[in-house]
Parts: sequence; structure tokens; C-alpha cells
Amino acid sequence: MTSDFTIHMNEYLPLRDVVFNTLRQAILKGELKPGERLMELSLADKLGVSRTPVREAMRKLEQEGLVVMIPRRGAQVAGISEKDLNDVLEVRIALENIAIEKACTHMSEEVMSQLYLASRKFEKTITEGNLVHLAEADEAFHEIIYQASDNARLIQILGNMREQFYRYRVEYLKEEQTREQLLQEHQELMHAIRNRDVRKAQEIAYLHLENQRKAIIASLSGQTASGR
Repeated sequence: MTSDFTIHMNEYLPLRDVVFNTLRQAILKGELKPGERLMELSLADKLGVSRTPVREAMRKLEQEGLVVMIPRRGAQVAGISEKDLNDVLEVRIALENIAIEKACTHMSEEVMSQLYLASRKFEKTITEGNLVHLAEADEAFHEIIYQASDNARLIQILGNMREQFYRYRVEYLKEEQTREQLLQEHQELMHAIRNRDVRKAQEIAYLHLENQRKAIIASLSGQTASGR
């Protein structure tokens, strides 16, 4: 295991939660790769903790579907499958429809300005070529829409869906054409929300995710073929 990540301490959280959050982010951001074995002792040494919080973190990661337990082999990072992708997007699309409807009603001019700045930041990040930063800028754009829904529970669930999708998104952003398409979709979505056009905004958001789904499935298929 050669992954390069470090523990992010938080004095307000129990150590088991700190370890869980660290490993979770490492998996979601691709620092721990699908299929990579997770050795308790190695992880404990790397993070500077005992094996107990690592073991507890593994159980929680398994419950989230990010880690699988293989008989006689132990834990490993769960693979990325088309079924997992479709399951996440099916739920996310339904919830985003609600968020967009509420955002069209509640979004103020101040928040609309924040959305515009988030889009500009995404555009600027495209030129940097850092896929992780680009994915984060994309997520920040959507987070503003979620927050504008003014529904704390909806925001929480969508945040979880968004994080589960993170592993796929970095793959999607590798193509330059994809980045330009995302930027155009952001701009169209902003325009629809500004016009309080709920149906149009929902259609754009659906196509936004559907385009990503198709591209990621194609990427996964290519990886499977090359691995044969």
C-alpha cells in the first residue's frame, strides 16, 4: 500500500471518527484505489494510531459500501461498478429535482451572485489541470444550489450522495471536452434558475448527470477491457 494521504486531526471528534473520515476521503478522492488491500497494521502505522480505531473505521466504511471484506484476504477498497453508479444517480436525480424546485423559489440575488462566482472559479480551475481541484469546484457550484433549497435534511442527504459520486467524477473530468461541456451546463442551469424556470432547470440538471453517467460507464468499460 503506497497511497499518499495523511490523517486530518480534529480535536472535537473521537479518534475513530477522525480515522474514518480520513480513510473515507482517501477512498472518495482516489488516493486509495478500488481493489487496494487495507491492512489494519499498515494503516495504523501510517496514521500514527492503534489498530482499534482503524478496525472500527473499516466496519463503518463497509456499511457505506466503500470497503468490502474478502474471506481469507481481509478488507479492500470496493470496486466501482456500473450498478453502484446507477443506484447513486437514480437517488441523486430525484433529490436534486426537489432541491432545484426549492432553489428557484428561494434563491436571492446575493446567492445568485455566489453561484455566478462559483461558475467563474470552475472556469478558472479548468486551465489549472488539477482534477481534484476541478471536481471540488464543480461540487462547490452544486452545493450553493443545495443550500438555497433551505432544507437541512435534504442538503445532508444530497451531500452524502455527492460524496459517493466523487470517485466517478474524477474519471469523468479527464477529458478536456468534458470540462467545457460542464461549464456550459453550469451556465445554462444558472440562467434557468435566475428565470425561476423550474422545469428547464430540472431538465438541464438531469442531462448534466446523464452525460456524466454515460461517459463514466464508457470509461469503466474501457478499464475492464484493458484489464482482461
